[in-house]
Amino acid sequence: MELQQMRYVIAVAETNSFTRAAERCLVVQSALSHQISRLEKELGARLFERTSRRVRLTPAGAAFLPAARQCLDAAERAAAEVAAAVGEVRGRLAVGLIPTVTAVDIPGALRDFRQRYPQVRIGLRVGASEDLVEQVKQGALDVAFLGLPTTSRPQGVAAHELARDRLVAVVAPDHPLADEPEVDLRRLATEVFVDLPAGTAGRAQSDQAFSAAGLGRDVAFEVTTADFIGRLVGQGLAIAMLPSAYVPQLTGVTTIDVTDAPARVEYAIWSPVGRPPAATAFLAILDIPATEAAGRWL
Repeated sequence: MELQQMRYVIAVAETNSFTRAAERCLVVQSALSHQISRLEKELGARLFERTSRRVRLTPAGAAFLPAARQCLDAAERAAAEVAAAVGEVRGRLAVGLIPTVTAVDIPGALRDFRQRYPQVRIGLRVGASEDLVEQVKQGALDVAFLGLPTTSRPQGVAAHELARDRLVAVVAPDHPLADEPEVDLRRLATEVFVDLPAGTAGRAQSDQAFSAAGLGRDVAFEVTTADFIGRLVGQGLAIAMLPSAYVPQLTGVTTIDVTDAPARVEYAIWSPVGRPPAATAFLAILDIPATEAAGRWL
């Protein structure tokens, strides 16, 4: 069984096409198909169901795919470790972040990293904090940047606190509260809200604050991105609570200080074991010590 065969299987599984997989792998389709057929004979099972209209994994293929990915990842990490031993940083750097990160200029840091380590392949994913923690634990991400309520810390990963921030109320410029210098949660509880989906860490920051104050609120709009929250607020459909350091990126809205506002903490996280050289180099660029212990929920 060869690593190249595994790459071909992964490419077909991800593209659902032998033609697109061959284009991705920079080989002719006949060569890719031949190698996969050889692998299927070696395994004694078909990995794909092929028809004139679609290609999909068989149950055997679905079972093989995670192991193939793990093997390729291990091979890439081994090559990166060898390169690091002779003073080179190569391999991959997979970074994750929530959209409202402000403590670190991620695009600028990635630009500096690429200039310094051009042989590293960089990937970036945007998601919710709780999903990013799981992806770091599973090895799908090397480093991630997230925000959590002050009552929590990431679990099962190494974590470095970057910054703390308070949430502010965000309203349309013509909203009755727009001219108020400050407001409290009790007054906000009478408004209609737009927020992130229930159960997410970003939503929990506000939910916990209202609950602690003995208040309920009407979250009529649930969206997955902070910029779309800003768009709904700007149209006067709802109000929101967002980190004060992030709000200046929005246009067409007005912010109001909240006297009893919830707070959040931004973290950088990474795996406490098996950290690839590229991740160590990236943390160094950000002046983040890479020796901190795995975090636990408080």
